[in-house]
Amino acid sequence: MKLLNWGIGILTVILIYLVMFVVPPAKGMGEAVRIVFFHVPMAWLAVVAFFMNAYWGAMYLKAKDMRKDYLSGKSAQLGMVFVLLACASGAVFSKLTWGAYWNWDPRQTTILVLILIYGAYLTLRSAINDEQKRARITAVYSLFSCLTVPFLVFIIPRLYFSLHPSPLINSGGSVDMEPVMLMTLLLGVLDATLLYVRLLLGGKNE
Repeated sequence: MKLLNWGIGILTVILIYLVMFVVPPAKGMGEAVRIVFFHVPMAWLAVVAFFMNAYWGAMYLKAKDMRKDYLSGKSAQLGMVFVLLACASGAVFSKLTWGAYWNWDPRQTTILVLILIYGAYLTLRSAINDEQKRARITAVYSLFSCLTVPFLVFIIPRLYFSLHPSPLINSGGSVDMEPVMLMTLLLGVLDATLLYVRLLLGGKNE
């Protein structure tokens, strides 16, 4: 675990340097583009965490192992933190580029729905005292909740006009980003993924 901590620390320092001093301003976004290198990894990690919430929930239903229930609940908690950070950073970007923190843009609207769905999941976990009953009910809830994630994050926002910048992979299937920006973004995603793993595993029964 110490090696992972060191890796995350070194990678984070490199990322801060790249974002602040190497990445150039982007056309149409200017210096605000630097927020993207925080916003996108947080959004990515939210999706990963919510899928892993369902995965560990399914593993609990299969093995009735409370450790799996713990990991499922912890993943949902982390996913909520990440989605809130993505929402907050997106609001700041919105203010800097479009003049308002909230525009009811399709992506802002769907991320709000996602927050409500998983907020309900966490509320459900806190409302049931019996561990076995809580694990069973929330595992089933997590499986149904997971089905909404691809629609809310990837599909529905693409069906409507959006102020949101184009996704990394455009409609033509190519990557529309300068190499230094792409490298920095991928490093950011890697760093965030390692942070998720560290936070998920660093707790109960570590």
